[in-house]
Amino acid sequence: MNYDLFNGDADGICALIQLRLAEPRAAELVTGVKRDVSLVRRLPDTDLDQVTVLDVSLDKNRDDVVRVLDRGADVFYCDHHFPGEVPAHENFDVLIKTDANVCTSILINERLKGAHTPWAIVGAFGDNLDTSAAALARPLDLDVATLDLYKRLGTYANYNGYGSALEDLHFHPAELFQLMACYDRPEQFVSEAATSFSRLENGYIDDMAQAAATTPSTEMKEAAVFILPDAPWARRVSGVFGNDLAKQHPDRAHAVLTEKANGDYLVSVRAPLSDKRDADTICRQFDTGGGRAAAAGINNLPDSELGRLEQLLSATYG
Repeated sequence: MNYDLFNGDADGICALIQLRLAEPRAAELVTGVKRDVSLVRRLPDTDLDQVTVLDVSLDKNRDDVVRVLDRGADVFYCDHHFPGEVPAHENFDVLIKTDANVCTSILINERLKGAHTPWAIVGAFGDNLDTSAAALARPLDLDVATLDLYKRLGTYANYNGYGSALEDLHFHPAELFQLMACYDRPEQFVSEAATSFSRLENGYIDDMAQAAATTPSTEMKEAAVFILPDAPWARRVSGVFGNDLAKQHPDRAHAVLTEKANGDYLVSVRAPLSDKRDADTICRQFDTGGGRAAAAGINNLPDSELGRLEQLLSATYG
């Protein structure tokens, strides 16, 4: 059996859309909320043929990748997060780059030689890589309205991936992929699946309006920390709110903390857009942290560690 594993955010979805438009293949879909990144552990030990893994850290999946390789699977792995040690195996095809200005959709676009660049643009916008997305779009000579539509779709699809559980999301990421992958171009999805697009857009607008009323709990020249309540809307906007803050204050780092029922926090960290580095380095200093240079997160930050996070933000970007 074939398996397609992908991050449940815009980048993971758009990377897989490009691949399956170019290389159609029946496969079992394996995904989840954006922070559910240890996806390879879900694969069985038997009946493994071709396995594709997109936009999740190899560092979080290494042992299970080795397991499925040893069971005879052919594995293609494409990502832009910190990988750690990369296993050597004749059946392991790896495309990993951690440059802060690339994402998995951009890497897949390069691999496919621009076969489905519009979807790569949507994925890049979703990952808050506006400059990289605009560079991809330039040769296509898109009009302003179409480029804005791609940006909105990327933002909304990325927003949909956030939440502590699938119940927080408007669409299961596998469902959203299946809805979007029916179309060669993003504007076709927006036009022909208007009800689904409106559901994403209206949810985003409503949730972000609540986030916009939040004031920082800690504000420094180099960084600001925002704390959101334990509520579905807050979990849904935790990442896109951080992206929005980064655009409003490009020389400042941001941490968006969402309260959890256990008294701890779910954390999204964004490096300054003018200095896209070390967000992953900060988050990996906590037990459940990871990510990439420009954007990273911590799945469970104890309340007692909040002060240390603030100190690290200040020391890193001060």
